[in-house]
Amino acid sequence: MQSLRYLIALSLLCIASCAAGQQIQPPKPKLITTADLQKLRWIEGSWRGSGVDQAPFFERYRFENETTLAVDTIESEKVTDTTRFELRNGEFGGGSEGSRYVATALDENSIQFAPVTKARNSFRWQRETADSWKAVLNWPARKDKPAGERVYNMERWPRP
Repeated sequence: MQSLRYLIALSLLCIASCAAGQQIQPPKPKLITTADLQKLRWIEGSWRGSGVDQAPFFERYRFENETTLAVDTIESEKVTDTTRFELRNGEFGGGSEGSRYVATALDENSIQFAPVTKARNSFRWQRETADSWKAVLNWPARKDKPAGERVYNMERWPRP
């Protein structure tokens, strides 16, 4: 009887540990090379973003070199912030305000990022056409809030 209690307790501990491990398990970064980053060149340029209940915003995406993508926030025709995504030791990632994301998937039409530090949401940049793409942000459910998604439509600016 005592060994049965022990096995039940051990099983419950394993289940709890596995569930907790899934919540805090770090994302698996995609191994990326400088040649792979060439697939992301479609995102270069100036973009006007819009979304539901979102005032238009403007950003510029530019490669500073073969390993660094800079994302400039533009307000009143001035750069007010720059976030850099850098390739280091095969991992492509970046963030701002203490948060950090790492790329977990990359192909010719999209890149997926997962949170590493001080962030909960993941996001994907998905090419639609030569002059448009979507930024899709996803948040996991929490005990007080359901999972969520927000989509920003990005159009080349100024329009061709």
